[in-house]
Amino acid sequence: MVNEGLKFINPAGLNNPSSYGYTHVVAASPGSTTVYISGQYGADENGNLISDDFTTQLKQSFTNLRIALAAAGARPEDVVKITVLSVDHNEEKQRLISMERNAMWGDRKPASTLIPVPKLALDGMLFEIDAVAVIPEN
Repeated sequence: MVNEGLKFINPAGLNNPSSYGYTHVVAASPGSTTVYISGQYGADENGNLISDDFTTQLKQSFTNLRIALAAAGARPEDVVKITVLSVDHNEEKQRLISMERNAMWGDRKPASTLIPVPKLALDGMLFEIDAVAVIPEN
């Protein structure tokens, strides 16, 4: 189901970001609820890192994001903005991140910021994603 209260815009004069998995501008209509999701990382429900592998943590982070969205009554298609933090970022990690973003959002990608970092909050954390979602009011 598509959130009709959101407008996804890639204006002329800016590069086409679709292969990377984001949209330059997302506008939300008035009369909706905004949801803020804290950074999700590659941990199980007890907060333990599930692996020291980037790809495994990446996939778990996206699973955790889906769980957090559902808890707020939101769906991936309601996400308007994400921020991604990637430890020791490189082109291969970018490719893996883009694949996950494209799989989750298809043609309606949220606005996105990726920040390469040397370290995250916990030793061994390699990836983190937060999100802002807008849920239309019925």
